[in-house]
Amino acid sequence: MPSIRDLMVPHLRSLDTYQGVDPMEVMAERAGIPPSDIIRLNGNENPYGPSPQVTRALGSFQHYNHYPDPGQRTLRGILSDYLQIPADLIVCGNGSDELIDLILRLFLSPGDNIILPTPTFGMYAFTAEVCGGHAISIPRTSEFEIDEQAVLASIDSRTKAIFFASPNNPTGNTASDKQIRTLLDTGVIVVVDETYYEFCGKSSLNLLSEYENLIILRTFSKWAGLAGLRIGLGVMSENLAGTMMSMKPPYNVNLAAEVALTASLEDRETLMTRVDAIVHERGRLMSKLYGIPHIKPYPSEANFILIQLPTGRGKAIFEGLCSRGIFLRYFGREPLTDFVRMSVGLPSENDSVIDALTQLVGG
Repeated sequence: MPSIRDLMVPHLRSLDTYQGVDPMEVMAERAGIPPSDIIRLNGNENPYGPSPQVTRALGSFQHYNHYPDPGQRTLRGILSDYLQIPADLIVCGNGSDELIDLILRLFLSPGDNIILPTPTFGMYAFTAEVCGGHAISIPRTSEFEIDEQAVLASIDSRTKAIFFASPNNPTGNTASDKQIRTLLDTGVIVVVDETYYEFCGKSSLNLLSEYENLIILRTFSKWAGLAGLRIGLGVMSENLAGTMMSMKPPYNVNLAAEVALTASLEDRETLMTRVDAIVHERGRLMSKLYGIPHIKPYPSEANFILIQLPTGRGKAIFEGLCSRGIFLRYFGREPLTDFVRMSVGLPSENDSVIDALTQLVGG
């Protein structure tokens, strides 16, 4: 009799799991302190949480016993008004992660590849591997800009898509209009992940009418504080959106997420005031980080900052922060061996990180 493992699809038997964010209880146990004392700045989450209207709307909604609309009519209509684009160009997902999966299942056959200017968000490569494809990593420049010529040179007959985030995670910088057009002109699918759009205001939506091979991703996890409810959206050509709507699971976005998204857009003024506060705090945090010797913070247009720690000391400093109940994102591999990514938290949280880094890095 074959073993269960022998029955598995071969390329999934030894898949490297994508490492998500541990829950607060796990962090607290590691640090030996109560969960309420944890400073959790490793997930690019919104420290202010969702709009107060979300809590009220979720509590008063009366129809959780019903299935969501598989056609996403209400959702797509609301988002059409918000984005000022036709509803039939929009597909909603269980977070943008699901949309990444749908895109790759639509275009990627076993043995095909996608191109990633790296470092970047790990779900692109992970999902490509799940689909039986390959991720071709094209290193960014020393300042983490996309190396356009290297990307162009890596395209072959099995290249189906180029994925990148703008602002990029974890480096925080945006791609230029010229760079994006150059990649779109190749004719392969270009996915621009605008997860952090609200923190910079730079978008490629204006290119949709020119390029049928452009897909733009957005999310309500960051700016609207809905990470736990998983609601994302993709914007693409009408033909592509129609195909994706036909292949997605029928009830992929739950009613609670739909209610929360609706309430968030109704209270957009409050949420954007909080975004403004995060952007302001990002600037203050950068100035504080610049004042710590032997580290290098990279300018960011997102809600996080990438920090280069002293060579050979990255892991020790990261562990020192964890022991104090401060959790940042540590990478520990090239090209980010001695780097951490710090989400912009509340001012008091950021001050605690600055104090701890100053002590751990030393003069």
